[in-house]
Amino acid sequence: MIDAFLNYAFIRNAVFALILSSIVCALIGVIISEKKMIMLTGSVAHTAYGGVGLGFLIGVNPLLTAMLFAVLSALIIGYFKSRGGKKSDELIALLWSFGMALGILFVYFTKGYPPDMQTYLFGNVLTVTKSDLILMAVLTLIVAFVIIMLFSDCKALLFDEQFLTLRGVKTKLLNYIILVLISLSVVVLIKSVGIILSLALLSAPSAASALFAKRLWARMTLSFVFSLIITLSGLALSHFLLLPAGAMIAIIAATFYALSLIIAKIKK
Repeated sequence: MIDAFLNYAFIRNAVFALILSSIVCALIGVIISEKKMIMLTGSVAHTAYGGVGLGFLIGVNPLLTAMLFAVLSALIIGYFKSRGGKKSDELIALLWSFGMALGILFVYFTKGYPPDMQTYLFGNVLTVTKSDLILMAVLTLIVAFVIIMLFSDCKALLFDEQFLTLRGVKTKLLNYIILVLISLSVVVLIKSVGIILSLALLSAPSAASALFAKRLWARMTLSFVFSLIITLSGLALSHFLLLPAGAMIAIIAATFYALSLIIAKIKK
């Protein structure tokens, strides 16, 4: 059955896309969870919608323009947070709605048949093309390379930022790097689960891994395994039940975390 399932090129593309998505979820999801950046990530993801609309308007791959919007919004939020801005929550909310509004306007002004924006909002991993896979692979490699190279500093930033500052490390620059990596991860997830549902995949596996592992690397490894289980089972169920893949993955992610909570309590 599995061989027959993988005989289709679009299914193979989907599986590769979900493996790449699981890698970035494992590496970035744990950092987002530890630094309490879920809402910031949501704002970056929704601002990227403006980039998707711009891509259709000017005839460029929407993922490229989405990446531009995501990175810019993350850097703007990071700038105001680094200056101790008390209005950062309001800024996050404004960028969230501003990006979505721009996306709607750009699509409205796009000539010809209106593009299918639901693919980018709610995801459709079955529509991932080879060019999408190449871009996703490049972004995943960048995220993985930077995290591995800066792993010790990232670990210190999460658990003892003051110690990192005393060591002479530029924590402000490191925070900006993490924000850029979050933006790249969001772009990787857009075609898999969509802008709206990406938070479920970024938060559920990492939150579940925190229940069973304490060390950062162990949590990232376990989060990768959990992400694979969630995404591949969601893809399989959506294929055989003829249901939207992004929605199934998000539902399984929430259910998986709920079951993890129950298992952790029983284990205690």
